[in-house]
Amino acid sequence: MRKVTGSLRSESLANVKSSRRGRTQSCGTSVNSSYARATVDVESKVKCRVHIRGGKHNASLPRSAENLVYRSMAYVATREAQVLPPLHLAIHNEIPVSRGLGGSAAAIVAGIKLFELLHDLELPNDKVLQYATEFESHADNVAATLLGGFVVTCNSRKGTIAVKRSWPSDIKIIVVSPELHLETKLARAALPRLINHVDGVFNLQRAALFNAALFEQRYDLLWEAMQDRLHQQKRSTLIPGLAEALAVPRQPGLLGVALSGAGPSVLALAQDHFEEIGETIAQSFARHGIKTRVRPLDIDTAGCQGRVLHSA
Repeated sequence: MRKVTGSLRSESLANVKSSRRGRTQSCGTSVNSSYARATVDVESKVKCRVHIRGGKHNASLPRSAENLVYRSMAYVATREAQVLPPLHLAIHNEIPVSRGLGGSAAAIVAGIKLFELLHDLELPNDKVLQYATEFESHADNVAATLLGGFVVTCNSRKGTIAVKRSWPSDIKIIVVSPELHLETKLARAALPRLINHVDGVFNLQRAALFNAALFEQRYDLLWEAMQDRLHQQKRSTLIPGLAEALAVPRQPGLLGVALSGAGPSVLALAQDHFEEIGETIAQSFARHGIKTRVRPLDIDTAGCQGRVLHSA
């Protein structure tokens, strides 16, 4: 552990993640208008004290050792044969909870980075990704949070493969989040245990097309590439207005729409007319009496960042 005579304060900044994921594709894009910022101070008289700021959406987050940031730190400490001291966590979380925006991945990666700073270690990205994936159970969320940018992941016998690619600067992301929680467990339970072969091929083709269209700048093909048969239709019944939001017609500037993660947020790719596109999607929920928040988001290319604030 880093030797200090008084206190150590360190900070980790993790970004909101939005993913397009079906059972034949796994990719995430890291966007940066919302962050989870966690600060740790080793001057504490109890095992773990947690203070959380950032909005009323954080009301359900644990203020104890059950907090996901702390649990992530403790998990990696065990794996690395280290011991955590009593500590105080100060968390400023701007990422809405249970909205399909990767808040849990941000908390897990932030916790691992805080562990590194606290113990004066620098774990390789492969190991950080390994530990985070063990905790999160799927790699696309944590890989985008860790690396930033457009990240494609693949599980192999040797572990998780993550490839970061640049994101076109002329494509922006709009996220429309209904003011309703959708627990990930519930969203996962809506999916069948087995998939139809034809549907699997459909999604596999479009996963390949998405990457080809993006990097050949054939943006006219993104609409078709963002079609899905594996999870969106089944999950769209969980929130009123979600089916209509995913079925919005083409309009100027709009390149495609999809469910963000497990939902209920809807993600749109666009080149212009951002405000009009956000309003069109939001109206799908408004017709059912559901309020939304529309966020035009930029791409974060740096990924999770950590620094020591004070060491005495």
